Amino acid sequence: MTDRAAARAAKSALTARLSSDPGVVGIGLARRDDGYVLKVNLADPAAAPRVPGDVDGVRVVTEVIGVVRPL
Repeated sequence: MTDRAAARAAKSALTARLSSDPGVVGIGLARRDDGYVLKVNLADPAAAPRVPGDVDGVRVVTEVIGVVRPL
């Protein structure tokens, strides 16, 4: 089980790693039955292979949501 503090620390590391990737449109925390995971929102599925499966023991999940544009 991953607690919120561990997930937040892993999020900082993952954000630094993926901040320049144009396929990544968002990184956040998500609650799962076994604690917290990192959730990476992607513009397209081609970016998925560049996202690690875990960071510092915290599981990473991805979801393709498309391009995010301001209103």
